[in-house]
Amino acid sequence: LHTLKGGAKMAELNEIGDLSHELESMFIAVIDGRVEKNEDLIDLLKDCFDTLSLQVDEAQSGEQVSTSEKKVSLLKSMRTNKNDDQAGEALAEKVDLDSESIDIVSENFRGEASPGIDRQTQDVIKVRSDLLDNLVNSAGEVSIYRARMEQQVAGLGAHLGELGQTILRVKNQLRSLEAETDAQIHFSHRAESEIKGEFDPLEMDRYTLINELSKSLGESVNDLSSLQGMLGEQVKDSETLLLQQSRVNTDLQDGLIKSRMVKFSGLLSRMRRLVRQSSQELAKKAELVIKGDENEVDNKVLDRMVAPLEHIIRNAISHGIENPVDRVKKGKSETGTIAIEISRDGPDIVIKVSDDGAGVNLDKVRSRALQLGLISDNHGIADNDLVQFILEPGFSTAEHVTQMSGRGVGMDVVDIEIKQLGGTLQIETSPSGTSFIARLPFTLSINQAILVRTGDETYAIPLINIEGITRLETYQLVEQYQNSKPELEYAGQPFGLHYLSTLVEGSAQFKAEDDDLKQPVILSRSGDVRVALHVDEILGNREIVVKSLGKQLSQVKGLSGASILADGNVVLILDINGLVRHSVSSTVQIVYSHDEAKANARSLRTVMVVDDSITMRRIATKLLQRHGYEVVTAKDGVDALAQLEDVSPDVMLLDIEMPRMDGFELATHMQNEPMYSNIPVIMITSRTGEKHRDRAFEIGVANYMGKPYQEDELVSNIQKALEGLKHE
Repeated sequence: LHTLKGGAKMAELNEIGDLSHELESMFIAVIDGRVEKNEDLIDLLKDCFDTLSLQVDEAQSGEQVSTSEKKVSLLKSMRTNKNDDQAGEALAEKVDLDSESIDIVSENFRGEASPGIDRQTQDVIKVRSDLLDNLVNSAGEVSIYRARMEQQVAGLGAHLGELGQTILRVKNQLRSLEAETDAQIHFSHRAESEIKGEFDPLEMDRYTLINELSKSLGESVNDLSSLQGMLGEQVKDSETLLLQQSRVNTDLQDGLIKSRMVKFSGLLSRMRRLVRQSSQELAKKAELVIKGDENEVDNKVLDRMVAPLEHIIRNAISHGIENPVDRVKKGKSETGTIAIEISRDGPDIVIKVSDDGAGVNLDKVRSRALQLGLISDNHGIADNDLVQFILEPGFSTAEHVTQMSGRGVGMDVVDIEIKQLGGTLQIETSPSGTSFIARLPFTLSINQAILVRTGDETYAIPLINIEGITRLETYQLVEQYQNSKPELEYAGQPFGLHYLSTLVEGSAQFKAEDDDLKQPVILSRSGDVRVALHVDEILGNREIVVKSLGKQLSQVKGLSGASILADGNVVLILDINGLVRHSVSSTVQIVYSHDEAKANARSLRTVMVVDDSITMRRIATKLLQRHGYEVVTAKDGVDALAQLEDVSPDVMLLDIEMPRMDGFELATHMQNEPMYSNIPVIMITSRTGEKHRDRAFEIGVANYMGKPYQEDELVSNIQKALEGLKHE
């Protein structure tokens, strides 16, 4: 008040100066015990603060400042007599003088302080919020680029491993070549040396050109090994540097995020003023109770939550809190209570706004929902789900349009704003009151999420909503999907079962091919809403940098944001509650293994390419993926057998000459194993002689092709093999 008074007097805003001066005098009188504190005084002080706030806003926008003469005279009259007035004003002047003296001393101290003085307080630098936001965003981008670099370095390490195996194979081939060359030279000259008694060519170091070439090749391979070793060391150093950079980047992000944290208590005076003004306008009595206001939240989150919170509070007074007469009839106190509770739940900030009013009129909500066509007459819906309809655009149960409510605009905007922040809004109501529970991310920059796959699509589910992950046998899920409302029980709580592909209206079908095969299920909870989400695959946990969807996509139900993965792909972040609430159909399409028509309708077939050449594997992979096949690769027969434990390909493309286990050996082994014998094998090899071809067909391969092959010919042979498998 003292600072405000001084600034107002200097700016010649006398109305503000007089009122703040009189308020200051009143406080001094209360502190000295000359004025007794009572309800009338508290109400007058609140009115004065509201007037001061209005005057400051008017001055800020350049408008004429409202008069405060009436408030000033009321304050003066509440003080006992003229002596008290003089004493209070004298004390106020003394405070002014003391404050001015302190300011002068502080200025002198700042000017004269020597560098040797150990200051107790640290210097504070003001930074523009937009600059801080840009720094936080840049730190997030650095995290994305670091993740992409980590993936590339990991890929480089894998390629170096392949290079090492290739070098080893070439070394073995060279060793065989050298031995074979030496043997041929030795035997070709044996007869001649026996007749003439000459030395063996090898004893006289008489080598042919082939010997020299093989020696040169051996040296080149050794050079390649040295280069591989040096590259390997550099990759290890890069991995170490990336790890160190990751730690520094995490510290940087944490520091920037902490610098944006503010306490919720900064909004208290604004919220209290809103409750007072709204109550006066509607001739109601309400008080605001705050709990947990010392909790910190991201400044950006808090700024964007001000308008939604104000609307929820206005709604609570307008729709929830009854007028004093009705409250007394119900046995309640005249003054209603609006409680704001701020708490931390893991990486979540939970803001709960509740009132002790009459609750939401569910009959009116049901009637309005029927009128808008949101539900049908025979649509049975739980009260907890019904109340969520007030978040729909254009939805209002008010009978008359007022400045406070009735236009059906507001709660839908509140819901969208919270969704844009990556949070969720849940409503709970009963005859004794209504609660709005907003769950918001602690910070908008970094979030933990689980990546899941359904069909061909990948989605992210925030970790804050996940209670657990389990795996259930296929037959259990099939049994549940036969019910009208599939449900699972976990830790004594019921979870509504949903197939993710159905919720996102995808084309993927639940392939119930093996009754004992376990399917991943994610157990999600938000407030009292519990959902068991059946997905095709869990890809693992990721630290994601949350990106806003923009104004258009943010209105799509069930999405709360997006992120960029390490491979550069964009992944959508799901709001599970929104998906479940707005899902059109809950019917799951199940494909059974014994239903041939459906089982063969799978859009993607899997082809395993077995070849020791990296180049051949890469070319075949790109070719087959272009034609819509899923591809699995193996570098030799042993590797192929290991992968067959986890993957069941529809067709195998097989080379003959490979280390450890060649193509003939692998094909023979597969024919002798019942679980592999029905996989069609197409041999692709540079050995095009009749002997090799006959051997292959004796084993039982489906087709035999020579290298190089034509793309159309290969695709045609794969289709023929698949058709033959279908007829069988």
